[in-house]
Amino acid sequence: MKMNSIGFVGTGAITEAMVRGLLAEPAYASEIHVSPRSAHIAATLAAEFASVKIARDNQDVVDRSDMVFLAIRPQIAEEVVRALSFRTGQTVISLVAATERQALLDWIGADVNLVQAIPLPFVAQRQGVTAIYPANAIIAALFDTLGTAVQCQSRKEHDLLAALSAVMSTYFGVMESITGWLEKNGLERAKGQAYIAPLFASLAQKANSPGTEPFSALSREFATRGGLNEQVLSDFDKKGGLAALTAALDGVLARIEGRRS
Repeated sequence: MKMNSIGFVGTGAITEAMVRGLLAEPAYASEIHVSPRSAHIAATLAAEFASVKIARDNQDVVDRSDMVFLAIRPQIAEEVVRALSFRTGQTVISLVAATERQALLDWIGADVNLVQAIPLPFVAQRQGVTAIYPANAIIAALFDTLGTAVQCQSRKEHDLLAALSAVMSTYFGVMESITGWLEKNGLERAKGQAYIAPLFASLAQKANSPGTEPFSALSREFATRGGLNEQVLSDFDKKGGLAALTAALDGVLARIEGRRS
């Protein structure tokens, strides 16, 4: 279903990615209103897409949009949202990280249809996976357009997937660490990167294939008994790698849930 008017309060990297994904052919929205803040991104999008309009301010975004995305940093979210007036029944999607649903409703101060979502940068290419809470067929259809939507049945499910989304930098950090190890041992960096990126991409493709076995089965499949893959996994575990990852995820979840880690 094509939306008539979508608005973004906040024009940062995620907004840019979503707008590009929503306006890829076939376009999902007739009009997209973006706030004037981050003027360069707003101007770039408006120049590239005729359906992107730069609003006068954040309230103008809300007034002109059937569906409003809150794409702002948690540090300024309360100040920005409390200053806005929303319509009863308006659909509001919060992309604000680590912020409780009830706090958002209190700041909004109107009886809106509030959904929380965690879009990732890959939505620009319509390849992203996005967790939403609560389950909502219309919002799920939007994010299915941008890749795949995962509808969470509880806040706990949403918090867990939010915590998981925090491993992206670590993923690339592991790749960088391996590249550095190769370079240290005599392989030029460009060749290391040319090998590692397709290797990781192939593994991800294998894991995402239809009917694929559980990750534990894949791990065993790629670890010949007594072989090199088994050795690395075993050493990684024995030296605390798996425990460190689990502890890091526990810490992120505590932060999202508002507890001290």
